[in-house]
Amino acid sequence: MSTNNNPLLGLARAINALNARFGQLCAWLTLFLVFGTAVVVVLRYGFGIGAIALQEAVMYAHALVFMGAAAWTLQRGGHVRVDIFYQKFPARRQLWVDSLGHLLFLIPVCLYLGWNSWDYVTNSWATGEGSNESGGLRFVYLQKSIILVLVVSLLLQAVADLITFGFQLAGRLPMKEAEHG
Repeated sequence: MSTNNNPLLGLARAINALNARFGQLCAWLTLFLVFGTAVVVVLRYGFGIGAIALQEAVMYAHALVFMGAAAWTLQRGGHVRVDIFYQKFPARRQLWVDSLGHLLFLIPVCLYLGWNSWDYVTNSWATGEGSNESGGLRFVYLQKSIILVLVVSLLLQAVADLITFGFQLAGRLPMKEAEHG
């Protein structure tokens, strides 16, 4: 079977594309962070006007930039790691380290985070939780849901990576694709 038509590789490519698009979309929110924060500061200190809803929207966007783009960052090899030894490893050993890291650390941490945040998020949805601030946003439950976006996107990226790593270790994909960046 050709690797181009392999359904598992197709799934991995689809997950990669989804996480890349979503991560890029989240990255564009940084422009809103800059301008929104500037407007809040100018309104508050220049005119003595509070903009609670805008300030909270900036906070929501901040959460989405970091948690929504985490899988895309993982995909691109952009997460901080101590790679004193890793960088000198041959590609095959790097694949094994990445695979074990996903299986022993990334997936369990995501499952733990998802399990422990589920009630937190669902309770917020059940009550239609809104801001405690007068003039604040009425949908705090959406902000809390970003935690589950992080969990799902990272789990999906772990699946895509493990599929790709498996094909590379089996010699069905070139090793050069093993290196991130």
